[in-house]
Amino acid sequence: MKETKHWIIEVSLREKPDKTEAEAGLDVEGQRLVGWGRARRSPGDPNVAQIGDELAAARALSDLSHKLLEQAASAIESFEGHEVHVHA
Repeated sequence: MKETKHWIIEVSLREKPDKTEAEAGLDVEGQRLVGWGRARRSPGDPNVAQIGDELAAARALSDLSHKLLEQAASAIESFEGHEVHVHA
């Protein structure tokens, strides 16, 4: 029987005047991976907090995904004994 795994990613948003910062965290096999992202509002843009939240969160998740790929590549390298390149 195959096992189903569930990973929970936590995204925290910090809003400041004209910018939003996001942190995306994931615990995998006892190790915490964290991605970071930021969105800044240009002076001429409308003040819509949801847009800043979405951009900052997307950037944090993207950063987290790159770190997860790097971790997987490192694990493969330890088995293979040479440098590998993993593509998204």
